[in-house]
Amino acid sequence: MTHRLLAAAAAFALALPAAAEEPPPTPLSPGEIVDAAPAADWVAIAPSDLLVMDLAPDAAGKARRVVIQLMPAPFSQGWIGNIRKLAAAHWWDGTSINRVQDNYVVQWGDATEKKALPNGLVTVRESEYEAPLDKYLQAALHTKMKSEEAGLLAAFRQSGDKKVQAVKWAIPRDPFAEETLVFRGWPIAVDRQEQSAWPVHCYGMVGVGRNLSPDTGSGAELYTVIGHAPRHLDRNIALVGRVVAGIEHLSSLPRGTGALGFYEEEAQRVPIASVRIASELPAAAQPRFEYLSTESASFAKYADARANRRDPFFIRPAGGADICNIPVPVRRVGTK
Repeated sequence: MTHRLLAAAAAFALALPAAAEEPPPTPLSPGEIVDAAPAADWVAIAPSDLLVMDLAPDAAGKARRVVIQLMPAPFSQGWIGNIRKLAAAHWWDGTSINRVQDNYVVQWGDATEKKALPNGLVTVRESEYEAPLDKYLQAALHTKMKSEEAGLLAAFRQSGDKKVQAVKWAIPRDPFAEETLVFRGWPIAVDRQEQSAWPVHCYGMVGVGRNLSPDTGSGAELYTVIGHAPRHLDRNIALVGRVVAGIEHLSSLPRGTGALGFYEEEAQRVPIASVRIASELPAAAQPRFEYLSTESASFAKYADARANRRDPFFIRPAGGADICNIPVPVRRVGTK
């Protein structure tokens, strides 16, 4: 009798619908992670570190402003010192954009190469293309390694999920450097053996045009990357900053038809109305920007999401990301 009762109870239990399980939360996209980052995870960019370039209005009369964030120490300081002097002298006013090479760079400066440079510019050595691997960079590398280990563990834990069952976590070897990391908001490459570090040529990075070695450029000729990251230029040309707003005013320009994308006719060049350090502008006119702290938990989540897209559109997480495929989020503050 007892056995029959137990069997009946078991059959009844099997007939009951299983309790509905809560569906797992939908993974956030990189953009959603950035949008959710708390205010404490954002770092203000000082107006004194912003270079504001106003081009002549476009054919429809619309203003065209490009804002460049200058790179902090210890990178490229000699050239950036020159750039500050050139901006203070208003040297770029009346110069032009002279070169637009498809999938490569936009370059600007004095097309005639006859405009006198202001006094006090320094000649920077080629050795300054790199900076020493100091204790701060070493600490950042250690933190990056720990973060990658955590990401590896997380990927294995999720390997049973149908959407990520084929995931393979791999930190892609950078073909141009022993290691790469994002340090204090900037993409950096590292050579531990040589104990050196240097900024890398990602989209929107700004560098210094130069002639043949040993010339390193004064900072009067500048360019920005508008195509696939030309990493072969790393440690061969000085990088001094990145475009944080207005890249569309450069990347959409007609391509030059001359060698290397230089404009062959003066009428093709885009006039530069003015270039100023933002702190020189009236306070109300100074553009304000913030970047997502690369030492924050939000950035760690964002970088992992860039390397392993788990949001609904994606089928197979990549398991890694090139350093230039983890662009540091920058946002405008206010309406300037």
